[in-house]
Amino acid sequence: MGYQILEKRVLGPDSHLLVVKASHVARSAKPGQFVVLRIYEKGERIPLTIANSDKEKGTVSIIFQVVGKTTQHLSSFNEGDEIYDFLGPLGTPTEIEKFGCVAALGGGFGTAVLYPLVRALKSKDNYVIVVNGARNEKFLILEDELKRLSDEYYVTTDDGSKGFKGFVTDFLRHLIENEHKKIDRVFAVGPVLMMKSVAGLTKKYTIKTIVSLNPIMVDGTGMCGACRVEIGDETKFACVDGPDFDAHKVNFDLLTKRLQMYKKEEEICLAKIIQKSSGE
Repeated sequence: MGYQILEKRVLGPDSHLLVVKASHVARSAKPGQFVVLRIYEKGERIPLTIANSDKEKGTVSIIFQVVGKTTQHLSSFNEGDEIYDFLGPLGTPTEIEKFGCVAALGGGFGTAVLYPLVRALKSKDNYVIVVNGARNEKFLILEDELKRLSDEYYVTTDDGSKGFKGFVTDFLRHLIENEHKKIDRVFAVGPVLMMKSVAGLTKKYTIKTIVSLNPIMVDGTGMCGACRVEIGDETKFACVDGPDFDAHKVNFDLLTKRLQMYKKEEEICLAKIIQKSSGE
């Protein structure tokens, strides 16, 4: 028996939200954790962040962007369809305390991780500033949800089609240097280059910063070692030690190289599934 999709929403170009019936995951899911799923028995295992969970209804919400063969296939699923495997919750939950003023930055699809994070931060009475960044306006996601939760909400777009023209790092620098409000902690989720830039900026101002890493992952339980990352002078596994890490200790250059390892193979697989779906 699989895990039924109860709801499907299109959030933007190639971005989807699925609400899945998975009571065992919903019972204990916490912010920062993820699931590993397979859409059929011999399918690829992929990790996806738990965007929301409802213990009473036994549901888990996941958000994904079409970037490869499996996510392309998953995007064709509809309400009533079933996912073969849905393992979780996995990973170490995000540390949530009363920090004071927190800046939560989402770059591109990384914004999907912000919703459970911001909700948890507000539950501890933090003052939360959200900066939602994207290439342009049509790629912005979860705007209404994040506006409702945050004390201050800002948008940045690379092309200036909405909000501040520039990157989330540029806007964070503006907040810090103009003494908008003393920021006690920063959370950043997004492309590796974006998180690296945020880490460089906040290190200069000695602001504790946490990033959520997305290395290649296979089993999600620390057995395969595929998701290893270098944190300070230590090797850590993102699936069991993370995905959250101190941004000022992450070796972002090594992470970038590892993420490129199977890019050519991924492109070949994606081209095949697109060709098959078009009937060529």
